[in-house]
Amino acid sequence: MNFPLPFWDIIVWLAVAALILLITSEMLSSHYRSINIPIDKKRLKNVAIAVSIVFLAAVIIRIMNMPSAL
Repeated sequence: MNFPLPFWDIIVWLAVAALILLITSEMLSSHYRSINIPIDKKRLKNVAIAVSIVFLAAVIIRIMNMPSAL
C-alpha cells in the first residue's frame, strides 16, 4: 500500500505551514496590541519554529537522496 502523498508534496506542505505560522506569530507580536485574539503567542511561535526545523530537515533529506553529479 502506497502512502498517498509523495515526499515532495510533504515538503511543500511543511513550507507553506511554516510560513503561515511564522507570519501569524509575528503579526500577533507585541507591536500589534490592538489585535485581541485568545492565542498563546509563545506556543504559536514554538510550533512555527518546530515546523520550520522539520521542513529544513526534510529538505536536507531530499538533498542527500539526490544522485551525485560527480
